[in-house]
Amino acid sequence: QKTAYEIYQCDWSSDVCSSDLGKFRGCGCRLTIPRGVILDVLSKTKKHLSAEEVYLMVHKTYPNIGLTTVYRTLELLAGIGLVLKFDFGDGRARYELSEGPEGVKHHHHLVCTNCGRIADYTDFIDDEVELFNQIEKELSRKFNFKITNHLIQFYGLCDKCQMKL
Repeated sequence: QKTAYEIYQCDWSSDVCSSDLGKFRGCGCRLTIPRGVILDVLSKTKKHLSAEEVYLMVHKTYPNIGLTTVYRTLELLAGIGLVLKFDFGDGRARYELSEGPEGVKHHHHLVCTNCGRIADYTDFIDDEVELFNQIEKELSRKFNFKITNHLIQFYGLCDKCQMKL
């Protein structure tokens, strides 16, 4: 039987993984096998998975882990900041790791309102970075609010759906 640490294949001495372990310990949680399996599933995909999709992937290898456990675990992981939870308007919460092996990779999402495809947008140009910094600075000043992060989702039609019109 593998341990949760072996399942969530990670170099636990690295900054990212040791901070993962620290987040578990900091909230009084243990890294159990279901938690390790779910983190492992999320670490091996670039997709934004629903709880049901995570469950189907987990269930192949660990059939004793139920859908309720997956839901509870994803909520716990989101609550301690290891996983990000998104609502893309399709009636299902979607999840992704907040940090990958290379650390935090800030991105925005492009969501197709027709087929539901979600694309990560990461290749920001200098003008975009400057604009977002300016917006954050102005909002912070205007509302006396310390902004620590932001989430931006663009909705529209992907290239394939545009061609169908």
